[in-house]
Amino acid sequence: MANPSPVRIRSITEGHRLTGLEKPHHPLISIVNVAQFKNDSDIHAVIFDFYVISIKRGCNNLLYGQQKYDFDEGLMAFMSPGQVLRGEQGEIPPNLEGWMLFIHPDFLWNTPLAKKIKQYEYFEYAANEALFLSDKEEMMVNTLVENIRQEYKTNMDKFSQDVIIAQLDLLLIYAQRFYERQFITRKITNSKILTRFEDALTNYLKDQELDGKGLPTVQYLADRLNISAKYLNSLLKQLTGRTTQQHIHEKLIAKAKEKLSTTELSVSEIAYGLGFEHPQSFSKLFKSKTNLSPLDFRATFK
Repeated sequence: MANPSPVRIRSITEGHRLTGLEKPHHPLISIVNVAQFKNDSDIHAVIFDFYVISIKRGCNNLLYGQQKYDFDEGLMAFMSPGQVLRGEQGEIPPNLEGWMLFIHPDFLWNTPLAKKIKQYEYFEYAANEALFLSDKEEMMVNTLVENIRQEYKTNMDKFSQDVIIAQLDLLLIYAQRFYERQFITRKITNSKILTRFEDALTNYLKDQELDGKGLPTVQYLADRLNISAKYLNSLLKQLTGRTTQQHIHEKLIAKAKEKLSTTELSVSEIAYGLGFEHPQSFSKLFKSKTNLSPLDFRATFK
């Protein structure tokens, strides 16, 4: 019977042992061949206490958003510590190839990358929002990972960590570039997401009275689109130059302008009606976006 609860993997050594691999060469960083994994049918969800970067081929019937793809080219994914990785029940695909790079946060301690790595939003993307790599991109990534592999498998010296960190830093920069390329090249899919986002936000604000319903949140809209909040934010920034929160604020201000110019509702009534808990918060946001207070804006129509 499948284990309904995720299995927590606290160390890289523990991860090797769980998947039937030999002891890692280094306790804080490792690269493993996914084709060597031994399947445990009782485990279908794990939580890693370290960063995971992977490339896989032969991922048949991958669920990407609400669509399935038979994708045999390089597929790159990222996980930050504490995320849950779930797999479908069944045997590991016989044609599965690729590698997984494990990096414990302690390996990055006291380096600039310890802080910088947290700025890459793709570590918070869902598993179905992976990066589709071209052959050229995959070759570049594999070269950097092979450099890391060769470095950590040799006798570690005082330069080894710096060399590995430099290679890892470059790998993450390339990943950022490739994701931005993907946002551009997947125009049809992303345009549909943008349209659905606008529709979801508009429908939320259609309610005549949002008092008690609250302001629309980034997480609510991402859930409606079946994508992660981080991925939605990155996609919108790439397509429109504005974050999800900025889009929400623009819609709220537009709705507020409509009510201020066409109704006799008080500022407090409008604020509560838009979902604000406090009228002061509404007035502050309105002025920051228009350089006018709500009352000054209304006065321009008299």
